[in-house]
Amino acid sequence: MLVSALTKFYMKIFQKIVMKFGEIQENEKIVKFNLELKCINCEKKVPGGMKTGEKKFETEQFFRELEEFKETYLCGICRDKKRSGN
Repeated sequence: MLVSALTKFYMKIFQKIVMKFGEIQENEKIVKFNLELKCINCEKKVPGGMKTGEKKFETEQFFRELEEFKETYLCGICRDKKRSGN
């Protein structure tokens, strides 16, 4: 019971912590989508909740930028290590 309640709690938090991808113009509809993201350094899987503007979603530019993002993605731990120079 407790595990179920915690899972629901964390899912609500996760839904609010969604990364913006690309530009979202004022008054534009927002499209939410999920990605299979892995850190390129440690191979750790991370939640890939993303959102973007409706105009950009599923365009050729969108897919190009998405592939580049996946190829350069670092998890928070690896990103912080890189910034600190360790």
